[in-house]
Amino acid sequence: MRLILTGATGLVGSGVLNHILNLPPGEVSRLFILSRSPVPMAENKPNVTVIEHKDFNEYSPELLEQLRGADGCIWAQGISQSQVSKEEYRVITYDYPLAAAKAFSGLSSSFKFVYVSGEGATQNPGRFTPIFGRVKGEAEVALLALAKQYPSLKPFSVRPAFVDPAHDPEVLKVVMKRPDQQTLLKKGMHSLLGPVVRATAPGTVSPTEYLGKFLTDLAKGNGQPLEGKGVTGEGRIINNVAFRREVGI
Repeated sequence: MRLILTGATGLVGSGVLNHILNLPPGEVSRLFILSRSPVPMAENKPNVTVIEHKDFNEYSPELLEQLRGADGCIWAQGISQSQVSKEEYRVITYDYPLAAAKAFSGLSSSFKFVYVSGEGATQNPGRFTPIFGRVKGEAEVALLALAKQYPSLKPFSVRPAFVDPAHDPEVLKVVMKRPDQQTLLKKGMHSLLGPVVRATAPGTVSPTEYLGKFLTDLAKGNGQPLEGKGVTGEGRIINNVAFRREVGI
């Protein structure tokens, strides 16, 4: 089993990486991480290959050959809509994953592309729908359409809500060292808002230790659609309530 991961230095991606690093030997024989920067958590790990990749709109024949035989990708790359312009946000959130899904679809006969979307994404935006909800919803739809062009592609879009590393110490340690997490606002999100959300709205919490496992299992799985409450998009869009049900929390 060979997998690809993006966003490995972020909150969700770190959760995925930490989960994979703690799997029994051989369960994931090779993890390819595409990253613009070093990934400290992956250093000196024998089954992990970090590939410096600058342009997520382009995938050379040489890179695709290196990734040949990969079974799935967890696309955890992302950025807050408040950190970039509307145009940049669309490129990162929509253009990049669509380009990757198209390029990766030929890596195996059943390639699972797991896109980390977010609660609030929608295919029916209204006047007050935020940019992230509109763009992520468009990306979800575009991935489903792409799968009809490339039958080997098995996309999933997962919509976590309040992503919480409180009980995932390795992830919390890595993420809190990032420069973009050092503001009082970011620190307050973890230390002040976290306990309030866990106490008053536990159904909105997406613990990273469970989320990392769930995303990995989708990428490793058979690509068949899911069923049940909170699952839409032909069984391939999974809301937070469905994620929590699937992992038993």
